[in-house]
Amino acid sequence: MRKILKKSKEALIKTISKAKSKLRAGLKRKPAAAKVSARQAAKTAVGLDETIIANTKFYQAPQAPFIPVRPQELPAFYDQDRIILQVRDPHWLHTYWEVRQKTLEDLRHRLGDDFSRAKKVLRVYDVTNIMFNGSNANRFFDIQINDFASSWYVDTAGPGRAWCIDLGLMLPDGRFITILRSNVVQTPLDGPSWVTDEEWMIPDEMFARLYGMGFGLGKSSPVGGAWQQRIKEGLFSSGLSSGSPVKKQVKERSFWLKVDCELIVYGATEPDAKVTVQGAPIKLRPDGTFTLRYYLPDGKQVIPVKAVAADKLEERTITPIVTRETK
Repeated sequence: MRKILKKSKEALIKTISKAKSKLRAGLKRKPAAAKVSARQAAKTAVGLDETIIANTKFYQAPQAPFIPVRPQELPAFYDQDRIILQVRDPHWLHTYWEVRQKTLEDLRHRLGDDFSRAKKVLRVYDVTNIMFNGSNANRFFDIQINDFASSWYVDTAGPGRAWCIDLGLMLPDGRFITILRSNVVQTPLDGPSWVTDEEWMIPDEMFARLYGMGFGLGKSSPVGGAWQQRIKEGLFSSGLSSGSPVKKQVKERSFWLKVDCELIVYGATEPDAKVTVQGAPIKLRPDGTFTLRYYLPDGKQVIPVKAVAADKLEERTITPIVTRETK
């Protein structure tokens, strides 16, 4: 009986020991498995982040639908009293202007019959090196223009000068009434500047010392007036600098002539009419007038001007034919 109990006790102890060993082994394996799972989770998270970053590199925001912008024509008038002067080249200026209808009506009321008999004039002032006050110009000249013009090219024949222009009316009694005054512009020179540098002088003692050193006479060599004169003469002669005579340079002549032509087409019709010039529609001013400026090449130019009434019941066509021949 005791043997049986003893064996049973030993078997029980072995069974318990085996169970404890298995339990310990299981507890040891669990942290390792948890550790492996954490590593795998970290790797999975890193891979997911890299995927997100890579996808972000090539992400394109949704673009707004493209809406084409239609070109808009600049207005022919801005309802302002103004005249602008600008430089085209050393000899030519270009000016353009706008006069409000109210300004013209005020002049018509103030001048009475003289307004209708007055001539429209551009007065060009030479205002070089002065503060122009309207009456102290170096000189001026007048250009009579037509009633329909709103721009003009001006030949100043004076490069390197400052200019200002008045748009005004020349009355029958010789009085000039200024309507608008332009800005002041400066035309560039058409050749080398006539302004020369100052002549810089050095004391004779310094001159002797510097050029004496240049000829190997030493820094403190006693270079007298005679030797100094020889040096000066040598600088401007061929004897000291070269054994051959100086070749005389032939001065290039700057005489020249250039001629070109432009054509101005202007007219008037009913303000609500439709007008075409050479088949192209043009915009009329509020009073029905129009002005066009063309470059005029050699040859025959046919310029049909057609006006159609607003109700399309009438039309008129006038065709200027201009021929240019340059010899």
